[in-house]
Amino acid sequence: MGQKITKDMTFQQVLQMSPEVSKVLGQFNLGCVGCMGAIHETIEQGAKVHGLDVDEVITALNAIFSD
Repeated sequence: MGQKITKDMTFQQVLQMSPEVSKVLGQFNLGCVGCMGAIHETIEQGAKVHGLDVDEVITALNAIFSD
């Protein structure tokens, strides 16, 4: 079974999984690479703060690993 990203993971955890993660986050205007909040903020928290649908973000991120 491949890797799976969940909404309770921090941005830092997810960014360490693949270089493609930052590209996907960029599509949602989430500039998490340089953000200090990325260390502790979960995907769900970040999506909420930025007015995004967390399920849409998670689906896009997990598509990286769906091959």
